[in-house]
Amino acid sequence: MTNLLIKLFTKINQNVGHTRLRERYGIFASAVGIATNVLLFIIKLVVGIVANSISIIADAINNLSDSGASLVTLVGFKISGKPADAEHPFGHARAEYISSLIVSFIIVILGFELIIESVKKIINPETIAFNTVTVAVLIIAILLKFWLSRFYKKIAGIIDSPALIATSVDSRNDMLATSGVLVGLIISNRTGFNLDGYIGLLIALLILVSGIKLVLETISPLLGEAPNKDLVNRITQKILSYENILGIHDLTVHNYGKGKCFASVHCEVPADQDFMESHDLIDNIERDFLKEDKIHLVIHLDPVVINDEKTNKLRQEVENIISQISPHISMHDFRVVWGPSHCNLIFDVVVPYDYDSGEEELIQLITEKIAQLNENYRPVITIDRSYT
Repeated sequence: MTNLLIKLFTKINQNVGHTRLRERYGIFASAVGIATNVLLFIIKLVVGIVANSISIIADAINNLSDSGASLVTLVGFKISGKPADAEHPFGHARAEYISSLIVSFIIVILGFELIIESVKKIINPETIAFNTVTVAVLIIAILLKFWLSRFYKKIAGIIDSPALIATSVDSRNDMLATSGVLVGLIISNRTGFNLDGYIGLLIALLILVSGIKLVLETISPLLGEAPNKDLVNRITQKILSYENILGIHDLTVHNYGKGKCFASVHCEVPADQDFMESHDLIDNIERDFLKEDKIHLVIHLDPVVINDEKTNKLRQEVENIISQISPHISMHDFRVVWGPSHCNLIFDVVVPYDYDSGEEELIQLITEKIAQLNENYRPVITIDRSYT
């Protein structure tokens, strides 16, 4: 059924651009989720009231929250598909993250409410009306949620949507929760021990934990999380594959939503290479990344002296000193100003955020070790941080 719906949907939208196609896929998936969850909510609510079961009612309310989540996601996809404007030059793609955050808070609030109601049922348990209709409804709900989870996952894989991936996981959790309700009802009916409130509490805790997890996952990209390691490696390897690119550093990647990636980097090139040739190389790399990877890349040119044996030897000695201090720190932009009385060694040191020593202590340590090479060497060190 999923493949049939996707086939019909893509046939309708096959001539639209990538951004519009992604938007319509998201809206389509959200609409299916709204319809399915509203249907499940109505059926479960009726059955839960008739059976006097807080666990079924809790499960029904969970479906209602899912339909509300799908509605917010739908709006988020609609807004994220809007083109860039004067007020938002980087586009509106982050609206998808905002919609996910709203959904997450809704789930957390509902989780707290259901915990309170379930505790009341545990303290004051009531008789549950167990019948074939109740069991049949729960089995149908389990199957529908299983299909919906697979459906969301399929669409999320096509458009690479974090919102739909989270929704797919949420639907899978709903399937497990409904299965728990069914098992609890069967055990209660067979043993006479009322598990309704306990199952309701378990579902409420599952909803709460899922909501908190989604809040944390959604806040992270909004705050500016580190880029994916695979993306960093891919950018690095691609840049280094160009002739006369000696090395790169200070790579920064900004994500403004799916398909809205901006990056900047420093590229080292031979200092004796013609400037216009180096500039042309940089322009070609930037154009290639935009065309092939949809990444808006800005490159800063760093000329490096490579034919001076004396400078190269000293660079290697300093690199050895730094690697001995810690394998987690590195050096770049090394240059030497040779003078009659002393020499300035100018370079940057990249330090990870979890490095134990302070910046001043590290500078002092490097300076002391360089002085052991020659007391006339004067390091001018800038501490740098890696954003990848």
